[in-house]
Amino acid sequence: MDPNKIAILGAGTWGVALGYMLAKAGRAVSVWSALPEEIAELRATRRQKNLPDTLLPESIVFTDVLSDAAADAAFVLFAVPSVFVRATARRTAPYLCDGQVVVDVAKGIESETLLFLSEIIDEELCAAGKHLPIVALSGPTHAEEVARDLPTVIVAASEDAFAAAAVQDFFMNTCLRVYTAADVRGVELCGAVKNIVAIAAGVSAGLGFGDNTAAALMTRGMAEIARLGAAMGCASETFYGLAGIGDVIVTGMSVHSRNRRAGALLAEGKTADEARREVGMVVEGFHAVPAAVALAEKYGVEMPIVFAVRDLMAGTVSPRGAVERLMARPKKSEF
Repeated sequence: MDPNKIAILGAGTWGVALGYMLAKAGRAVSVWSALPEEIAELRATRRQKNLPDTLLPESIVFTDVLSDAAADAAFVLFAVPSVFVRATARRTAPYLCDGQVVVDVAKGIESETLLFLSEIIDEELCAAGKHLPIVALSGPTHAEEVARDLPTVIVAASEDAFAAAAVQDFFMNTCLRVYTAADVRGVELCGAVKNIVAIAAGVSAGLGFGDNTAAALMTRGMAEIARLGAAMGCASETFYGLAGIGDVIVTGMSVHSRNRRAGALLAEGKTADEARREVGMVVEGFHAVPAAVALAEKYGVEMPIVFAVRDLMAGTVSPRGAVERLMARPKKSEF
């Protein structure tokens, strides 16, 4: 096994941006996609279509053969959309072996099972008789900025402290600072639900509201996530760290945020399907809504912003109607 090699499963913007950063830091990088045409384009152009200004190092190997990508890699990183994580884990399991560390950078919750992505990967690997440490890598990290070598900070969360430290050592360089954490569930909860808050922030911007509204939405959205996390037994510190408030801020405010963009399109009167098509990339917040609603109901947690986004997506409330409903809620203490 090559301790300097990583296999990145998924050739979207985030997987490719990480591959670019790691290759520049001297790591051996293989990028796999299930789409042969995607791999052919990457080989031919050395550019990811959504990162057109980034020329990818010649050292990165692009392949549509999963066994080739995973062979001898010390780290196997899942960077596919959340809805494809289970199928990818099942497909990858036969090629994994003892000593490898699995890293997940996708963000979401499976609506049918309410499992987080690291739990889904673990379930599929265990079903194949494989028992490997899994690390969730999350935080305020837009691919567009990582691909420009801009300073970025992230958190590696795992119940296996040695695996988290190994990921920290492997990923940390002059452009990326990595912290470790043990609260995997809290980190993954933040990563999934903050996308819904970002949709709400996008609706606010699309309606022409200002910074006051955006700040209030993100703060109260973070309060909703923290309430749910407390009910689920997560560490309170997680919600005020990089994976929590850090990721809420960047996803709710950034021009790079596809979830914020989708929210702005909802404010224009577009349906969720129309917004998804216009964004042109996966809008993870849309996928996260059913699971977040189900978890809120399961744990008896009040999440009015999440429920407002659900109703907007369903078309049962208008954007302005959703705002009016939130503003007219009963009086209460902040804490």
